[in-house]
Amino acid sequence: MKIIKLFTVIFTAVFFLTGCVFSSSIDNLMRPPKLSVEQEQIYSALTDTVGMSISLKYPKSGKYLSAFIIEDIDGDGGNEAVVFYEKTSIAVEENTLRINILDRSDGKWRSVCDTPAKGAEIEKVMISKLGSNDRMNLIIGSSLINRSEKNVSIYSYVDGSIEETFSESYSFIDVTDLDQDNENEFLLLSGSSSGSLAVAEAYKLNSDGIYYKYSRKLSGSFTEFDSLNYGSIDGRRTGLYIDAVLGNGLVQTDIIYMDDTGLKKVFSTSEESIFTVRPAGCTSFDIDGDGILEIPVQSISPGYEDVSESEQMKITNWYFVNEDDRMEKKYSSYYSINDGYIFVFPEKWGNKVTVRHDYVNDEIVFCAYENEAVGRELLRIYFAEDTPSKEDRISNGYMLMRTKGESAYLAYIPVSDYEDDDGLSVSAGDVAIGFKFRE
Repeated sequence: MKIIKLFTVIFTAVFFLTGCVFSSSIDNLMRPPKLSVEQEQIYSALTDTVGMSISLKYPKSGKYLSAFIIEDIDGDGGNEAVVFYEKTSIAVEENTLRINILDRSDGKWRSVCDTPAKGAEIEKVMISKLGSNDRMNLIIGSSLINRSEKNVSIYSYVDGSIEETFSESYSFIDVTDLDQDNENEFLLLSGSSSGSLAVAEAYKLNSDGIYYKYSRKLSGSFTEFDSLNYGSIDGRRTGLYIDAVLGNGLVQTDIIYMDDTGLKKVFSTSEESIFTVRPAGCTSFDIDGDGILEIPVQSISPGYEDVSESEQMKITNWYFVNEDDRMEKKYSSYYSINDGYIFVFPEKWGNKVTVRHDYVNDEIVFCAYENEAVGRELLRIYFAEDTPSKEDRISNGYMLMRTKGESAYLAYIPVSDYEDDDGLSVSAGDVAIGFKFRE
């Protein structure tokens, strides 16, 4: 997706900034990682069977990122090798992406079966039991070259033979124990097509090898997903928080969970889910580390109600789902998506503080707000992008909150001539507790 472009940028920057001369060519630098001794043995056994006109294919995400996966995929107590490769000398109409299974006998690897895989790229690989069935499943997500269409296949490998037992298009896949019954489900999200609602599906595999599907429509015609995270809903249930892309620079959250009757959705109406609409990148987050994810919802900062939207400053309120499946506000904050930090307001600030941007000094300023009037300054936050800017602020009394490479987050508590009659003054401890960072 971004790997080749990112590599080009980094290589160019290193070459010109360091002044180094590289003797290796670009082709050498782009070669796959060097194989281990065992992988070399597997590769040799593979090419003895399928020939040398191949290139290895590497999964894009997940636990398994190698073209070689060495695991017990048939439950016999010994490891097999799964290799993903592409044939480079076959007719165009044939499928070039392949899966080869190798087994070891008398200390030597040998190819035992070979099958085509759907698509052109390996997206994600999972190996797991599902439901009450003891069978080990090889789950492979693949995609076309442009990665716009994805397909997942589930394979069973028994007695040297591989069989596809499941196949479906998808936007997101995972294996998880969503209903907490100590048995894994196969979870799949499908994006909208032709204006239909996006769908969440969970599959259980019974002892007879039959898949049981549980399905739930989501709250919109989502085609992409910005972020997907597991977290407690109310301390009793585990949910998948789905931050879905609306296509206009906004995201919207749905939350699904599972009980003994199937998949459930926290927001029973689309209106409840629409309440969560906010800018993309403003994703659900466990802001206080209690295991329950909070959903950020923005509101207009006091005093900006009558100015144009482009000039408005926003406050981000963090909501959680209570035991009645209702959204309840937990915190208010200022959230800088671009700079990657959140400042959670002290409880005493309540609805008594507003936020403004000091464009001259490029600082975020928090001020008292009462009777529709902006009062004294309470706090300033500055994001320094280089060391000189950081050192300059520190020499002027700013507190260093965190560094990130050459960048730094700093805060300043103004010295006030006013007595703290409004009870809004903050200490260095208050500021340190309020700072949160998104990695």
